[in-house]
Amino acid sequence: MTVTVLLADDQALVRAGFRSLLRRSREIDVVGEAGTGDEAVRAVRDLRPDVVLMDIRMPGLDGLAATRRIVGDPELSGCRVVILTTFETDEYVFAALRAGASGFLSKEIEPAQLRQAVEIVAAGEALLSPSVTRRVIAEFAHRPVPRYADADTRLSVLTEREREVLRLIATGLSNEEIARRLFISPLTAKTHVSRTIAKLDVRDRVQLVILAYETGLVRPGAPAPPPE
Repeated sequence: MTVTVLLADDQALVRAGFRSLLRRSREIDVVGEAGTGDEAVRAVRDLRPDVVLMDIRMPGLDGLAATRRIVGDPELSGCRVVILTTFETDEYVFAALRAGASGFLSKEIEPAQLRQAVEIVAAGEALLSPSVTRRVIAEFAHRPVPRYADADTRLSVLTEREREVLRLIATGLSNEEIARRLFISPLTAKTHVSRTIAKLDVRDRVQLVILAYETGLVRPGAPAPPPE
């Protein structure tokens, strides 16, 4: 199955470079480009790509605002946004994640990793580069964890198994690693993750991680739960 991609960056040379890199994969098709945030939103509505590679610093409507519009449109629920930028600062990381981005990658990423990232996000997985993951954990570790006033109510829709899966997701484990930890099949792990996303009414794994910390289900620095 071919993954369709929209490139959103204000520099034509950058878009050309990414287009060239992505075209090396037979499984990826670059269907459009946008030079401004407004153009990106319009192009997504017209082309319905699977993945948008979105620069943060866009003319007019910036990349974060454009991401919020795309993610907030129910008709575009099948589209995933990956923030691709040279500015890996905490401000941008958290703004991008809260805007609904499914990934956050540096523009210095290796070509093979970029293609893999597109495929991972298109498959419904969340994606954070290792450096960004470290920043996220450090940010939660150095400030009071904001809690939902109704944290218990918010999580009450989950079964004990789903809570356990959520804890493992928040510690950074993949579906395959969760499956090994819980002695279940990868397909069963994926099913638990999908049900948890649906029950908590969040977009993807990134939002699950944020919710797990903000409800206090997982504490910064806490090790993953031991196997049963």
